[in-house]
Amino acid sequence: MPKLPLQFQHFAGPLLILTLAWLLYGLEPWSQTYLQYDRLQIENGQWWRLLTGHLLHTNFNHLLLNSAGVLLLWALHGYYYQYRPYLLFMLLSALACSLGLYLFSVQLIWYVGLSGVLHGLFAWGAMMDIRQGIQSGWLLLLGLWAKVIYEQWFGPSADVAALIDANVAIDAHLFGAISGTVLALPALFRHFSHKER
Repeated sequence: MPKLPLQFQHFAGPLLILTLAWLLYGLEPWSQTYLQYDRLQIENGQWWRLLTGHLLHTNFNHLLLNSAGVLLLWALHGYYYQYRPYLLFMLLSALACSLGLYLFSVQLIWYVGLSGVLHGLFAWGAMMDIRQGIQSGWLLLLGLWAKVIYEQWFGPSADVAALIDANVAIDAHLFGAISGTVLALPALFRHFSHKER
């Protein structure tokens, strides 16, 4: 059975993200009022909401689901994580996801949750598997994109919406998956171009 990535550099980033998410959940309703992604407030210059909204959640079930996602991806791909690059990735993916929502999902007024960024992290991890020659990385990447396309075509899960007491922001999943794929491409190109030499 594979060992979990228990070195500090592998778990420090996910631990910080989880700590912030749980802390901000404990600070509701203040955190929702001042930090959630809110299109109208962003238009009024509160740009930090492009980043902070990803750390908030609609209810405890939503927080648990996203916390489980962070832990699952750490268990699956944590050996690729380094503290600072992980946090930089989360920052860039969150920004890309929010900008995608702001520019292309104009009907979405507010959004909270890590699921968009987690879709990006999943795509990135699958592509790092591919880079390492792990064939299951292709299956993970194809499975992720099949899920995202299915959601775009058929809509979100009603069961999940009931669980988190909110509409599932499937566009966040799309933009998150795009960001993770794009952010992983340079490393993948460098790897394969180096192998060809």
